[in-house]
Amino acid sequence: MSQLQVTDSDLLESLKKKVFDKSARVGVVGLGYVGLPFAVEKAKVGFHVLGIEQNSIRAERVARGDNYIGDVHDEELKEVVENGLITTTTSFDRIPELDVIVVCVPTPLDKNLAPDLQYVSGVSAEIGKRLRRGQLVSLESTTYPGTCEEVMLPFLEAGGLKVEQDFYLAHSPERVDPGNKRYSTKNTHKVVGGVGPQSLDAAVAFYSQTIQNVIPVSSARAAELTKVFENTFRAVNIALVNELTLLCDRMGLNVWEVLDAAFTKPFGIMPFYPGPGVGGHCIPLDPHYLEWKARELNFTTRFIGLAGEINRAMPEFTVRKTGRVLNEAGIALSKANILVIGAAYKKDIDDWRESPSIEVMRLLINEGAKLSYHDPYVPHFKEHGLELVSTALTPDALRSSDLVLILTDHSCIDYRAVAEQSPRILDTRNATRGLSGFSNITLL
Repeated sequence: MSQLQVTDSDLLESLKKKVFDKSARVGVVGLGYVGLPFAVEKAKVGFHVLGIEQNSIRAERVARGDNYIGDVHDEELKEVVENGLITTTTSFDRIPELDVIVVCVPTPLDKNLAPDLQYVSGVSAEIGKRLRRGQLVSLESTTYPGTCEEVMLPFLEAGGLKVEQDFYLAHSPERVDPGNKRYSTKNTHKVVGGVGPQSLDAAVAFYSQTIQNVIPVSSARAAELTKVFENTFRAVNIALVNELTLLCDRMGLNVWEVLDAAFTKPFGIMPFYPGPGVGGHCIPLDPHYLEWKARELNFTTRFIGLAGEINRAMPEFTVRKTGRVLNEAGIALSKANILVIGAAYKKDIDDWRESPSIEVMRLLINEGAKLSYHDPYVPHFKEHGLELVSTALTPDALRSSDLVLILTDHSCIDYRAVAEQSPRILDTRNATRGLSGFSNITLL
């Protein structure tokens, strides 16, 4: 028994030594918004990284040093590719070559708002078939507490290897904020939890090589819960200001004025703002992972459920208010020419995943409105049965519209020019803040 313990310890120390001297070969499964920036950061400090990407077009682009993620600098990707530090494949057959395997795959919801872990399961099965002793597997995808142990581990142990004895399994949830110029993969604190102490030790050693501050927690489940709580916190507070918006609309008050005044308090409050809905891969989805898991335990997460209802109702409210603004001008929504500004889910990025803008556009078209949109970051999109191409934001386009609907407040838009050229505007993001003397602007 003592010999086995020594062997296990040697296995861990061997992995850590490779991590510390950068000889460990790193695999990143999924080269999307999370995986590609992570791969580049690892390559920049000298690790050899293999990107495993099932989308052959993406794999080929990365192999050429051709960037498609806004948070990755083009020149940095090109440099690490040219130096042979990042290579790509569409196959899992090279798993045995790797020392660390980081999983960054989608974790969507199904139509019933239940977690859809087909990508996590599929990748775990492929890794499990090829797993060898001494490897660390780390899941970065956001998910509900228990995923590593309940979903991944059975696949990984199917070949006879045992976690903590033969290999290591951890969860370190991604904290990516697309478009954030201050916080990147490198300087965002990293929470890490293992399924056991050796897994935690291996994962902390690995992440500490590129992340400035690693936060170890007691288990993978604690790490999983940490991430879904972070996004649930935001979802609930956004729902609160969205509900306040609905109330202010009935009371004839300017919700933006109320919020600006409230946020001058130097303690006990934190700024959140309303909008036409919530978007991105995290806030609309992550709270439902926790809600779903809670039901397994016969526990009702009332705040989470209510917040989801309020946030999901905002696109319809936006459409109703659009109709009201048009009705005041004697224009029927079904006959209106509407120009939308913004398809991305938030300002200054090209990400339109779960964007409320697209849902609002879909609802407007269903009402019969003639619709076009402008977004310099999203030249075209295909979603929810819609396939649209961005139009130029010209004076003629603005003047010929019955209403300009601002759904994303991109910084590069000249909102004064928009206000000067448009017959009427519904601004759902307070993008026209600071403009005065324009009676054609209505705020959400």
